[in-house]
Amino acid sequence: RSSDLMIRKVYHDDIDLYNVPLDDPLAYQLLQNAETTGVFQLESAGMKRYLKDLKASSFEDIIAMVALYRPGPMQFIDSFIRRKHGEEPITYLHPGLENALKSTYGILIYQEQFMQISKEWCGFTGGQADTLRKAVGKKKVALMNKVKPEFIKGAQEVGGATEEQAETFWNQLLEFANYCFNKSHAACYGLVAYWTAYLKAHYPDAFMAALMTSDMRWTDRLAIEIAECKRMGIKVLGPDINQSYADFGIVGGEKTIRFGLAAIKSMGKALIEDIVIPERDKNGPFKSVCDFASRVDNTKFNKKSWESAIKTGAFDRFASRTDLLFNLEEIQAYGGKVQKDRASGQTDLFGLMGDAGAIPEPTLQESPTKVSEKEQLLWERDLMGLYLSAHPLDKYDLYFEENTHPFTMVTAENDGKQVVVGGIITGIRTILTKSNTKMAFVKIESKTAETEFIVFPSLYEQEGSKLAIDNIIKVTGRVNARDKDGNVTSDVKIIADSFSVVSDEKLENYQSTGIKMEDPKEAPKKEFKRKKATVPENIASRLSSNQATKEGSSNNTEKDKTDSVKNSQEKQGTEEVVTRVITPPVDPRSQKLFVLIENPEDTEKLTRIRKLCDENPGFQEIILVLKDESGKKPLRMPFRIDACSDLIDPLKDLVGDTGVVLK
Repeated sequence: RSSDLMIRKVYHDDIDLYNVPLDDPLAYQLLQNAETTGVFQLESAGMKRYLKDLKASSFEDIIAMVALYRPGPMQFIDSFIRRKHGEEPITYLHPGLENALKSTYGILIYQEQFMQISKEWCGFTGGQADTLRKAVGKKKVALMNKVKPEFIKGAQEVGGATEEQAETFWNQLLEFANYCFNKSHAACYGLVAYWTAYLKAHYPDAFMAALMTSDMRWTDRLAIEIAECKRMGIKVLGPDINQSYADFGIVGGEKTIRFGLAAIKSMGKALIEDIVIPERDKNGPFKSVCDFASRVDNTKFNKKSWESAIKTGAFDRFASRTDLLFNLEEIQAYGGKVQKDRASGQTDLFGLMGDAGAIPEPTLQESPTKVSEKEQLLWERDLMGLYLSAHPLDKYDLYFEENTHPFTMVTAENDGKQVVVGGIITGIRTILTKSNTKMAFVKIESKTAETEFIVFPSLYEQEGSKLAIDNIIKVTGRVNARDKDGNVTSDVKIIADSFSVVSDEKLENYQSTGIKMEDPKEAPKKEFKRKKATVPENIASRLSSNQATKEGSSNNTEKDKTDSVKNSQEKQGTEEVVTRVITPPVDPRSQKLFVLIENPEDTEKLTRIRKLCDENPGFQEIILVLKDESGKKPLRMPFRIDACSDLIDPLKDLVGDTGVVLK
C-alpha cells in the first residue's frame, strides 16, 4: 500500500496489481538476474542461487520454485532446472502421466497433479480424487490402503498401464506424501512474489522506499536494503528536518530516497506525524534550529529526541553536530521560554512592541572540542542501524587499493589461493572446539561487499585480542570454497593465516606506491612438524600415586607404564619425554547438525526452522530427520549453517533437546 501511494503521487500511475501482465519482460529479467532482495519468498541466498540457474520465463516457473523450495522437494530442484534447459531428458513413467506433469517437466510437485492423474489415468471421480488427496495429504495409511486397489485397477483398465507401472507410481505417491503441497497455495505466494518483482522492476525507488519503511525498526534488514539501493544506483540521503517525513520518501525522477525521521531511535512515528510535520506544513520550513525549538512542542520533542536528531544529521543544514550538542541546553531553554510566553499570552503583548519585545535567539557558541568523523559515523550506526553520511573506510581507499585484493577475488574460482583483504569488522562469533579451545568467525565489510574469515585456535590464541567490532583490519589467508568431501561450493570463506589492525598512525605514515597487488596466487603449503613437549618433574610420581589410589598396587601393567615414564625422565631430564604430532586444526565443516522432525506436516515449525537457519549462515551441513510411520528419513538441506548457540538453542526449544545433535 505504501508503494502504491508513492507511485500515484510521484509517477501519477494507478497500479492495479490484479491486472498487471504476467509476462512482463522487466520483471522476468529481474528474476533471472536474481536481483530479488525485498521480493516476497524469493530473496534468500539459496533461492537466489536457484533463480540464477533457473532463468524463470513463465509464471509456472515461479509457482514451482515456491513449492519446491521447502524441506522435502528441495531434492528435485536441480533436476527441475536441468530439465527446463534441456540438460536432462524429461521422462514419464507412462504416457498417460504426461498431461498432468508436462508443466513441471515430468516432476510431481503439487497435490492437484496427482488428483488430475487419478481422474485421467485411473478414471476416478472428483470425490474419489479428493478422498485420495486427503489420504495422501494427511498420511492416513488405512484410507490409502483402501484406495490403493481402486487406483491400481483403474490405472490398468483406464490408463493402459501395467500392474508394475501402477505399483511403481503408487509407491512414488507414498513418498510424495512426505512433502505434498497444493498448487493453489503456491500460486498465491507466487503471485505476490511476481507483483513485488514487477514493482521493483518498474518503480525501483518507490518500491525500495516502501520496503525500508516497513523494515525501519529492523536495522539488519534496513542495512541490507540500503546496500541494495546503492547497487541499483539509488541515492539514500540522510534525514533532514525540512525535507524528511516519518517514512522513507522519494524524490521523483532523481532516483533518490530521503531517510525517514521515524527510523531514528527516540523519534517515534507519532511524534513526527502528529507534532513535527503538521507544524512544518502549516507554518513553513524551519528557518533555524532555534526556530524549530520555539515552534515544536518541547514537552513532546524532549532531550533524547533532540540528541538523536542532531547526531543523525537532521539539523545539519543549520550547524555542525558538535556545536549543536554543545549549545543544546541554551536552544531548549530558548524554545521553552518562547512557548511558555506564548501559552500565557505575553507574545501578543510583545507583538505590539515589534522587534524590541521579541525574545532574542541565543547565539550558538563554537564547541571547544570537536567530535571526530568516526565517532559521528558510530552515532549514525547506533541510532539508524547503518553508516549513512560517509563510511569509516573512506580514508582507507588508497591504502586498501594498493595493499589488498578486492572482495570480488574471494570466489570459488580462487579456491586454495592466497588473498589479502581489508575492511571493518562488523561481527565476531566465537566457539569452543572439541579440545576446549577458542576459534572465531569474523565478518568483515568493505564499502561495497562483505565476507567472512575463520581464525583457528592457534592463531586466535596469539592474536585474538586484535579482534574487536569497528577495528579496521587487514587479513592474509587462503580462499576456501570446498566442503568436507572436497567438493567446490558457492560457500566461500577465508582461512586466516595472519591479520593486523590498520591503525590511524599506520595510515598517516603510509606512502603510496602507485602499484596494485597482483592477482591471488597459490597459497604456500604449511608443514606440520613434530614438536617436543616437556613433563614436569613430579608428573611420574603423581601418575603413579593416582593410579595406585584408583586401582591398587595389584595392577602391575599400569604401574609398569608409570615406572617407564619415570625411568625415562630420570635418564633424559625433562626433554623429549613425550612426543606429539601437531596436526592442522579440525575443520568444523566436518560436523553435521541433525534435527529430528516428528511431524513433517507442521509447516509452521518448518518455517521457523528455516528462518533460524537463514539467520545463521555458515559452512556446516544441516540434515532434517523426517519421522513418519515407516521410520526416519534423513534429508540433507541445500544450504549450510553456523551451528552456534544462536541456532542450536532455539532449535532445541522447538524440537526438544534430544532432537538436535551436532556430530
